[in-house]
Amino acid sequence: MRYRGARQRGGKRVRSLTRRQMLAAELYGYSYAHYEAHLGIGHIRFDRLMPQDVDILERAEREGWDASRIARALEMPEDKVERWRRSYQRAKEIVDAPTLVEFFRRGVRHSIEVALREGLGDKASIERLVTQVCYRVADLAFRLDMAGERLSDYSEELREETEYDLEQVREEIRRALEQELGHPRDEEKS
Repeated sequence: MRYRGARQRGGKRVRSLTRRQMLAAELYGYSYAHYEAHLGIGHIRFDRLMPQDVDILERAEREGWDASRIARALEMPEDKVERWRRSYQRAKEIVDAPTLVEFFRRGVRHSIEVALREGLGDKASIERLVTQVCYRVADLAFRLDMAGERLSDYSEELREETEYDLEQVREEIRRALEQELGHPRDEEKS
């Protein structure tokens, strides 16, 4: 099977997607490997149609199109436009992350948010989330292959606590101190 844009490094095929193709994969919910596997083999949807939708959404954002114009351009009902705008924004946030680790974190965070919205109350829903996280790992592996890097190169960065993590720790410490020492405002009132 031939892949358009495939390169060779040390006798091995190097995976490759453009930013536009990665945005299309995110927008339509495909893993990067799946998307790449469908390029250059006659799948017009992957080669042309999905990237065109990305172009439309990008132009609409840049030029400030209203919902009816986007609906006409994407050939969809106007009531679906806002969901597509949000999906495009999310795709950009993930694909355009400043680092590969942040790319991964944003993707996992999105998968967890979706799972929480849909409900995470049984084994099946937990298993669906695990599967989505595994897809995010596969996408990270794909991007690492594109960059010619290894996961172990990012081990320390992947284990770093985020600003959200640090804020949570601060809040938990503050609550624990308030419980142990009494609420500071209670002391001020006496």
